[in-house]
Amino acid sequence: MKILGIETSCDETAVAIYEGDTATGLGVLLAEQVASQIETHARFGGVVPEVASREHLVALPPMVESILAEAELTWAQIDEIAVTAGPGLMGALLVGTSYARAAGMVHNIPVSPVHHMEGHLLAPGLAGVLPEFPFITLLVSGGHTMLVRVDAIGKYSVIGQTLDDAAGECFDKSARLLGLPYPGGPEIAMLAKGGDAKRFKLPRPMLNKDNLDFSFSGLKTAVMYAVKAAGGVESFDLQTMKDMAAGIETATCEVLVKKSIRACLREDAPRLVIAGGVAANETLRNMLFKLAEAKGVEVHLPHPKHCTDNAAMIAYAGFQHQCAGLAAPDEWDATPRWTLHS
Repeated sequence: MKILGIETSCDETAVAIYEGDTATGLGVLLAEQVASQIETHARFGGVVPEVASREHLVALPPMVESILAEAELTWAQIDEIAVTAGPGLMGALLVGTSYARAAGMVHNIPVSPVHHMEGHLLAPGLAGVLPEFPFITLLVSGGHTMLVRVDAIGKYSVIGQTLDDAAGECFDKSARLLGLPYPGGPEIAMLAKGGDAKRFKLPRPMLNKDNLDFSFSGLKTAVMYAVKAAGGVESFDLQTMKDMAAGIETATCEVLVKKSIRACLREDAPRLVIAGGVAANETLRNMLFKLAEAKGVEVHLPHPKHCTDNAAMIAYAGFQHQCAGLAAPDEWDATPRWTLHS
């Protein structure tokens, strides 16, 4: 079957077509496109919801027609439309879901709502096959940082989550303190190369707490005080900037990695997936593989291009629903808050 995926939950407009065989669970990505709005929102220091919605309205229709042409398909050859229904920015979600429903009605194609975070946790399957159940997924995307136990497609249990700032938010806010542009994660990662992560003594929030939850607001505050104590960012030379960036990146990644491995061991599920935008971070990946090997945990990561928001993961999630025999609900709507659970 051929599934058209649509993703408009935040500031990326994305479409993709995935073809799979429900009998084997195997398939291939036929085509995908992503239109980023980073430059549009960068001058505001973050995403402006109304602006994001208007950008989606302009970009989505021609992108869908373009992706059909790229895959050499017509609407009549599409078997299902899978669309992100939440969580996300309400206006942005409504653009995608409204388009999907209209297209489905016009072309007589069923439409399936997909949880944005489910798309991320299944994204490694785009590169081959999913790990054996059960497995643990660390989801680090935008305002989300959570640990999820995956027992089957559609059977998810949140076993840990952030109590305040997510990892991505910590990167963005820390970057702003250093005078770096939005989004902060990639900027800090680039600046951290060649930096001394031990120069500034930054905390590892909740790392020694006997739970699987996260907290990154304290790290961001510690960065603010460290910058002030060092004379303010205006006095920083390039090496000092690199050292501070390396310290922020290492502190954040250490917490994410150690908590994730702890979750695998505690849940007796020695298979780990890390997905979401922060999963593309090289320091995180290197630190993860080193500790996972020492602890006997098997690691599965999406391709870097499928770590950030994309429609391939949404189409793939829709395909996996079909393989598992999960029918779309009769009634559903876009929802900015949608808990990920069975």
